[in-house]
Amino acid sequence: MQLVLDKISRQHGADTWLYPMSLALVPGAINVLLGTTRAGKTTLMRVMAGLDKPNAGTVTADGVDVTGVPVSKRNLAMVYQQFINYPAFTVYDNMASPLRLRKEPEESIRAKVMALAERLHITPYLQRTPGELSGGQQQRTALGRALIKDASLLLLDEPLVNLDYKLREELRRELTELFSSGSTTVVYATTEPLEALQLGGHVAVLHEGRLLQQGRTLDVFNAPNCIEVARTFSDPPINLLPAQIGADGIAQAEGGLAIPLSDQQQAALAGQRSVTLGVRAHSLHLAPQSDSDLAIAAQVDLAEISGSETYVHARRGALALVAQLGGVHNLEIGSACTVYCRPQSLFIFGGSGELLFAPAVKGD
Repeated sequence: MQLVLDKISRQHGADTWLYPMSLALVPGAINVLLGTTRAGKTTLMRVMAGLDKPNAGTVTADGVDVTGVPVSKRNLAMVYQQFINYPAFTVYDNMASPLRLRKEPEESIRAKVMALAERLHITPYLQRTPGELSGGQQQRTALGRALIKDASLLLLDEPLVNLDYKLREELRRELTELFSSGSTTVVYATTEPLEALQLGGHVAVLHEGRLLQQGRTLDVFNAPNCIEVARTFSDPPINLLPAQIGADGIAQAEGGLAIPLSDQQQAALAGQRSVTLGVRAHSLHLAPQSDSDLAIAAQVDLAEISGSETYVHARRGALALVAQLGGVHNLEIGSACTVYCRPQSLFIFGGSGELLFAPAVKGD
Protein backbone atom coordinates (compact mmCIF):
# COMPACT_ATOMS: atom_id res chain seq x y z
CA MET A 1 0.00 0.00 0.00
CA GLN A 2 1.14 3.51 -0.82
CA LEU A 3 -0.03 5.62 2.12
CA VAL A 4 0.51 9.37 1.84
CA LEU A 5 -0.19 11.97 4.52
CA ASP A 6 -0.38 15.47 3.09
CA LYS A 7 -0.09 18.45 5.46
CA ILE A 8 -1.96 16.67 8.23
CA SER A 9 -2.22 18.07 11.76
CA ARG A 10 -3.99 16.96 14.91
CA GLN A 11 -5.23 19.01 17.86
CA HIS A 12 -6.92 17.94 21.06
CA GLY A 13 -8.59 20.91 22.70
CA ALA A 14 -6.00 23.64 23.10
CA ASP A 15 -3.13 21.15 22.72
CA THR A 16 -1.40 20.43 19.42
CA TRP A 17 -0.47 16.77 19.18
CA LEU A 18 0.74 16.83 15.56
CA TYR A 19 1.99 19.94 13.82
CA PRO A 20 1.43 20.16 10.02
CA MET A 21 3.48 17.44 8.34
CA SER A 22 3.64 15.46 5.13
CA LEU A 23 4.87 11.88 5.00
CA ALA A 24 4.80 9.25 2.25
CA LEU A 25 5.34 5.67 3.42
CA VAL A 26 7.59 3.48 1.30
CA PRO A 27 5.31 0.68 0.05
CA GLY A 28 6.29 -2.91 0.82
CA ALA A 29 9.00 -1.79 3.26
CA ILE A 30 9.51 -1.23 6.99
CA ASN A 31 8.86 2.42 7.88
CA VAL A 32 10.10 3.24 11.37
CA LEU A 33 8.68 6.09 13.46
CA LEU A 34 11.47 7.05 15.87
CA GLY A 35 10.99 9.45 18.75
CA THR A 36 10.93 9.78 22.51
CA THR A 37 7.77 9.42 24.57
CA ARG A 38 5.15 12.03 23.56
CA ALA A 39 6.86 12.61 20.22
CA GLY A 40 3.54 11.95 18.45
CA LYS A 41 4.16 8.41 17.17
CA THR A 42 0.93 6.84 18.46
CA THR A 43 -1.19 9.83 17.41
CA LEU A 44 0.30 9.65 13.91
CA MET A 45 -0.42 5.92 13.69
CA ARG A 46 -4.01 6.47 14.80
CA VAL A 47 -4.44 8.98 11.97
CA MET A 48 -2.91 6.47 9.54
CA ALA A 49 -5.32 3.79 10.78
CA GLY A 50 -8.44 5.96 10.64
CA LEU A 51 -8.96 5.76 14.40
CA ASP A 52 -8.54 9.55 14.52
CA LYS A 53 -9.32 12.12 11.84
CA PRO A 54 -6.76 14.86 11.26
CA ASN A 55 -7.92 18.42 11.93
CA ALA A 56 -6.34 19.44 8.64
CA GLY A 57 -4.76 17.71 5.66
CA THR A 58 -5.54 14.51 3.81
CA VAL A 59 -4.67 10.80 3.98
CA THR A 60 -4.60 8.83 0.73
CA ALA A 61 -4.17 5.08 0.23
CA ASP A 62 -3.09 4.00 -3.25
CA GLY A 63 -4.29 7.36 -4.56
CA VAL A 64 -7.72 7.20 -2.90
CA ASP A 65 -8.64 9.81 -0.27
CA VAL A 66 -9.40 7.85 2.93
CA THR A 67 -9.41 10.82 5.32
CA GLY A 68 -12.15 10.09 7.82
CA VAL A 69 -12.80 6.55 6.52
CA PRO A 70 -13.20 4.37 9.66
CA VAL A 71 -10.69 1.68 10.47
CA SER A 72 -13.28 -1.07 9.89
CA LYS A 73 -13.30 -0.15 6.21
CA ARG A 74 -9.51 -0.11 5.82
CA ASN A 75 -7.32 -3.06 4.85
CA LEU A 76 -4.96 -2.81 7.81
CA ALA A 77 -3.98 -4.45 11.09
CA MET A 78 -2.51 -2.93 14.26
CA VAL A 79 -0.52 -4.36 17.16
CA TYR A 80 -0.02 -2.44 20.41
CA GLN A 81 2.65 -2.72 23.09
CA GLN A 82 0.13 -4.36 25.43
CA PHE A 83 -0.68 -8.03 24.91
CA ILE A 84 -4.22 -7.69 23.56
CA ASN A 85 -5.79 -11.13 23.05
CA TYR A 86 -9.23 -12.59 23.73
CA PRO A 87 -8.71 -14.16 27.19
CA ALA A 88 -11.39 -16.85 26.78
CA PHE A 89 -10.11 -17.97 23.36
CA THR A 90 -7.32 -20.44 22.74
CA VAL A 91 -4.29 -19.28 20.77
CA TYR A 92 -5.76 -21.06 17.75
CA ASP A 93 -9.10 -19.29 18.09
CA ASN A 94 -7.44 -15.91 18.67
CA MET A 95 -5.52 -16.26 15.42
CA ALA A 96 -8.51 -17.66 13.54
CA SER A 97 -10.95 -14.95 14.67
CA PRO A 98 -10.24 -12.36 11.90
CA LEU A 99 -10.71 -15.03 9.23
CA ARG A 100 -13.92 -16.29 10.81
CA LEU A 101 -15.29 -12.75 10.72
CA ARG A 102 -14.67 -12.85 6.98
CA LYS A 103 -16.53 -16.19 6.91
CA GLU A 104 -13.64 -18.04 5.30
CA PRO A 105 -13.95 -21.85 5.08
CA GLU A 106 -12.73 -23.59 8.24
CA GLU A 107 -10.36 -25.76 6.23
CA SER A 108 -8.67 -22.68 4.77
CA ILE A 109 -8.53 -21.06 8.23
CA ARG A 110 -6.86 -24.10 9.74
CA ALA A 111 -4.20 -24.21 7.02
CA LYS A 112 -3.38 -20.50 7.48
CA VAL A 113 -3.28 -20.70 11.29
CA MET A 114 -1.01 -23.75 11.30
CA ALA A 115 1.38 -22.22 8.76
CA LEU A 116 1.67 -18.90 10.61
CA ALA A 117 1.92 -20.56 14.04
CA GLU A 118 4.88 -22.54 12.71
CA ARG A 119 6.61 -19.36 11.57
CA LEU A 120 5.94 -17.69 14.94
CA HIS A 121 7.06 -20.77 16.91
CA ILE A 122 3.79 -21.11 18.84
CA THR A 123 2.46 -24.39 17.39
CA PRO A 124 2.80 -26.25 20.75
CA TYR A 125 0.60 -23.63 22.45
CA LEU A 126 -2.34 -23.48 20.05
CA GLN A 127 -4.76 -25.07 22.53
CA ARG A 128 -3.74 -22.88 25.46
CA THR A 129 -5.47 -19.66 26.53
CA PRO A 130 -3.48 -16.39 26.84
CA GLY A 131 -3.42 -16.70 30.64
CA GLU A 132 -1.35 -19.87 30.28
CA LEU A 133 1.30 -18.20 28.12
CA SER A 134 4.50 -16.29 28.78
CA GLY A 135 4.75 -12.65 27.71
CA GLY A 136 6.62 -13.55 24.53
CA GLN A 137 4.07 -16.20 23.60
CA GLN A 138 1.21 -13.76 24.21
CA GLN A 139 2.80 -11.14 21.97
CA ARG A 140 3.43 -13.75 19.27
CA THR A 141 -0.28 -14.60 19.46
CA ALA A 142 -1.25 -10.95 19.08
CA LEU A 143 1.13 -10.62 16.14
CA GLY A 144 -0.31 -13.79 14.61
CA ARG A 145 -3.86 -12.43 14.83
CA ALA A 146 -2.72 -9.27 13.02
CA LEU A 147 -0.52 -10.98 10.42
CA ILE A 148 -3.08 -13.59 9.45
CA LYS A 149 -5.33 -10.87 8.05
CA ASP A 150 -2.72 -10.41 5.31
CA ALA A 151 -3.44 -6.68 5.43
CA SER A 152 -1.71 -4.33 3.03
CA LEU A 153 -0.82 -1.99 5.94
CA LEU A 154 0.48 -3.22 9.31
CA LEU A 155 0.94 -0.77 12.20
CA LEU A 156 3.14 -1.86 15.10
CA ASP A 157 3.14 0.52 18.08
CA GLU A 158 6.21 -0.39 20.17
CA PRO A 159 5.17 -4.07 20.03
CA LEU A 160 8.21 -5.45 21.85
CA VAL A 161 8.67 -2.85 24.60
CA ASN A 162 7.18 -5.01 27.38
CA LEU A 163 9.39 -8.03 26.63
CA ASP A 164 12.80 -8.80 28.10
CA TYR A 165 15.93 -8.13 26.06
CA LYS A 166 16.45 -11.67 24.78
CA LEU A 167 12.83 -12.02 23.63
CA ARG A 168 12.93 -8.59 21.95
CA GLU A 169 16.01 -9.55 19.97
CA GLU A 170 14.49 -12.88 18.92
CA LEU A 171 11.13 -11.44 17.87
CA ARG A 172 12.69 -8.47 16.09
CA ARG A 173 14.74 -10.87 13.97
CA GLU A 174 11.67 -12.95 13.18
CA LEU A 175 9.61 -9.88 12.27
CA THR A 176 12.29 -8.67 9.86
CA GLU A 177 12.21 -12.07 8.16
CA LEU A 178 8.39 -12.10 8.04
CA PHE A 179 8.30 -8.70 6.33
CA SER A 180 11.10 -9.42 3.86
CA SER A 181 8.64 -10.48 1.13
CA GLY A 182 7.63 -6.86 0.56
CA SER A 183 3.92 -7.68 0.31
CA THR A 184 2.99 -5.50 3.31
CA THR A 185 3.73 -1.88 4.12
CA VAL A 186 4.88 -1.87 7.75
CA VAL A 187 4.95 1.06 10.17
CA TYR A 188 6.92 0.36 13.34
CA ALA A 189 7.05 2.87 16.21
CA THR A 190 9.97 2.81 18.64
CA THR A 191 11.84 5.01 21.10
CA GLU A 192 15.09 3.09 20.60
CA PRO A 193 17.68 4.22 18.02
CA LEU A 194 19.35 0.80 17.98
CA GLU A 195 16.04 -0.89 17.17
CA ALA A 196 15.50 1.53 14.27
CA LEU A 197 18.94 0.67 12.92
CA GLN A 198 18.38 -3.07 13.31
CA LEU A 199 15.07 -2.91 11.47
CA GLY A 200 16.65 -0.93 8.62
CA GLY A 201 14.32 0.29 5.91
CA HIS A 202 13.22 3.90 6.22
CA VAL A 203 12.77 6.18 9.22
CA ALA A 204 10.81 9.28 10.17
CA VAL A 205 12.16 11.10 13.23
CA LEU A 206 9.52 12.83 15.38
CA HIS A 207 9.91 15.27 18.26
CA GLU A 208 7.09 16.90 20.23
CA GLY A 209 4.59 16.45 17.41
CA ARG A 210 6.90 17.63 14.64
CA LEU A 211 8.40 15.61 11.80
CA LEU A 212 12.08 16.54 11.80
CA GLN A 213 13.59 14.29 9.13
CA GLN A 214 12.71 11.28 7.00
CA GLY A 215 14.67 9.04 4.65
CA ARG A 216 16.61 5.80 4.48
CA THR A 217 17.48 4.81 8.04
CA LEU A 218 21.24 4.74 7.54
CA ASP A 219 21.19 8.04 5.64
CA VAL A 220 19.36 9.78 8.50
CA PHE A 221 21.63 8.20 11.11
CA ASN A 222 24.79 9.23 9.26
CA ALA A 223 23.59 12.76 8.46
CA PRO A 224 21.04 14.00 11.03
CA ASN A 225 19.79 17.34 9.69
CA CYS A 226 19.76 19.04 13.11
CA ILE A 227 20.88 18.63 16.71
CA GLU A 228 17.48 17.30 17.81
CA VAL A 229 17.62 14.47 15.26
CA ALA A 230 21.18 13.67 16.34
CA ARG A 231 20.02 13.52 19.98
CA THR A 232 17.04 11.31 19.13
CA PHE A 233 19.09 9.01 16.91
CA SER A 234 21.98 8.42 19.33
CA ASP A 235 22.08 6.00 22.24
CA PRO A 236 24.06 6.80 24.36
CA PRO A 237 23.28 10.48 23.70
CA ILE A 238 25.59 12.28 21.30
CA ASN A 239 28.22 14.43 23.05
CA LEU A 240 27.70 18.12 22.24
CA LEU A 241 30.44 20.74 22.62
CA PRO A 242 29.66 24.45 22.12
CA ALA A 243 32.59 26.06 20.31
CA GLN A 244 33.87 29.26 18.73
CA ILE A 245 35.76 29.13 15.43
CA GLY A 246 38.86 31.30 15.19
CA ALA A 247 40.31 32.83 12.05
CA ASP A 248 43.00 30.14 12.14
CA GLY A 249 40.40 27.38 11.76
CA ILE A 250 40.79 26.23 15.37
CA ALA A 251 37.58 25.42 17.24
CA GLN A 252 37.81 26.59 20.84
CA ALA A 253 35.40 24.24 22.58
CA GLU A 254 33.99 24.07 26.08
CA GLY A 255 36.38 22.57 28.58
CA GLY A 256 39.36 24.46 27.14
CA LEU A 257 39.72 22.20 24.10
CA ALA A 258 41.43 23.50 20.97
CA ILE A 259 40.36 21.42 17.97
CA PRO A 260 41.92 21.99 14.54
CA LEU A 261 39.35 21.66 11.75
CA SER A 262 40.12 20.30 8.30
CA ASP A 263 39.80 22.43 5.18
CA GLN A 264 36.61 20.52 4.34
CA GLN A 265 35.12 21.21 7.77
CA GLN A 266 36.04 24.90 7.60
CA ALA A 267 34.50 25.21 4.13
CA ALA A 268 31.22 23.81 5.47
CA LEU A 269 30.95 26.53 8.13
CA ALA A 270 29.78 29.15 5.63
CA GLY A 271 31.21 31.92 7.78
CA GLN A 272 29.57 30.83 11.04
CA ARG A 273 31.71 31.30 14.14
CA SER A 274 29.45 30.01 16.93
CA VAL A 275 28.82 26.30 16.39
CA THR A 276 28.16 23.09 18.28
CA LEU A 277 30.46 20.12 17.73
CA GLY A 278 28.98 16.65 18.09
CA VAL A 279 30.77 13.36 18.65
CA ARG A 280 28.98 10.05 19.09
CA ALA A 281 29.91 7.92 22.09
CA HIS A 282 31.28 5.11 19.93
CA SER A 283 33.75 7.55 18.30
CA LEU A 284 35.59 8.06 21.63
CA HIS A 285 38.43 5.67 22.53
CA LEU A 286 40.88 5.12 25.38
CA ALA A 287 43.84 4.92 22.99
CA PRO A 288 44.64 7.08 19.95
CA GLN A 289 43.74 5.59 16.57
CA SER A 290 46.07 7.92 14.65
CA ASP A 291 48.68 10.64 15.24
CA SER A 292 46.09 13.35 14.54
CA ASP A 293 43.64 12.20 17.23
CA LEU A 294 42.39 14.77 19.71
CA ALA A 295 43.24 13.91 23.33
CA ILE A 296 40.68 14.91 25.96
CA ALA A 297 41.90 14.64 29.55
CA ALA A 298 38.99 14.08 31.92
CA GLN A 299 37.87 12.52 35.19
CA VAL A 300 35.73 9.39 35.46
CA ASP A 301 32.27 9.97 36.94
CA LEU A 302 30.95 6.46 36.29
CA ALA A 303 31.90 3.32 34.37
CA GLU A 304 28.96 1.06 33.47
CA ILE A 305 29.86 -2.43 32.29
CA SER A 306 27.15 -3.77 29.99
CA GLY A 307 27.94 -7.19 28.59
CA SER A 308 30.76 -6.75 26.09
CA GLU A 309 30.79 -2.94 26.34
CA THR A 310 31.64 -0.30 28.91
CA TYR A 311 29.96 3.10 29.06
CA VAL A 312 32.33 5.64 30.60
CA HIS A 313 30.83 8.89 31.88
CA ALA A 314 33.63 11.44 32.24
CA ARG A 315 33.88 15.14 33.01
CA ARG A 316 36.29 17.90 32.01
CA GLY A 317 35.26 21.01 33.88
CA ALA A 318 31.68 21.79 32.81
CA LEU A 319 31.98 19.42 29.84
CA ALA A 320 30.32 16.00 30.33
CA LEU A 321 31.21 13.16 27.97
CA VAL A 322 30.00 9.59 27.43
CA ALA A 323 32.26 7.06 25.72
CA GLN A 324 31.01 3.70 24.45
CA LEU A 325 33.98 1.36 24.63
CA GLY A 326 34.27 -2.18 23.39
CA GLY A 327 35.24 -4.73 26.05
CA VAL A 328 35.32 -4.52 29.83
CA HIS A 329 37.21 -1.58 31.34
CA ASN A 330 37.57 -1.25 35.11
CA LEU A 331 37.87 2.49 35.64
CA GLU A 332 37.53 3.79 39.18
CA ILE A 333 35.21 6.70 39.91
CA GLY A 334 37.25 9.87 40.31
CA SER A 335 40.26 8.52 38.44
CA ALA A 336 41.89 10.42 35.61
CA CYS A 337 41.42 9.19 32.06
CA THR A 338 42.10 10.43 28.56
CA VAL A 339 39.70 9.77 25.71
CA TYR A 340 40.60 10.25 22.08
CA CYS A 341 38.63 11.02 18.94
CA ARG A 342 39.42 11.76 15.32
CA PRO A 343 38.60 15.39 14.47
CA GLN A 344 37.15 14.03 11.21
CA SER A 345 34.50 12.15 13.24
CA LEU A 346 32.97 15.40 14.51
CA PHE A 347 29.56 16.61 13.41
CA ILE A 348 29.24 20.39 13.18
CA PHE A 349 25.92 22.15 13.79
CA GLY A 350 25.22 25.83 13.18
CA GLY A 351 23.80 28.47 15.49
CA SER A 352 20.22 27.38 14.80
CA GLY A 353 21.04 23.72 15.32
CA GLU A 354 21.19 22.89 11.59
CA LEU A 355 23.74 20.38 10.30
CA LEU A 356 26.74 22.01 8.61
CA PHE A 357 29.10 19.03 8.39
CA ALA A 358 28.73 15.26 8.80
CA PRO A 359 31.68 12.85 8.96
CA ALA A 360 32.34 10.74 5.89
CA VAL A 361 30.98 7.22 6.17
CA LYS A 362 33.41 4.36 5.65
CA GLY A 363 33.02 3.12 2.14
CA ASP A 364 32.06 6.55 0.78
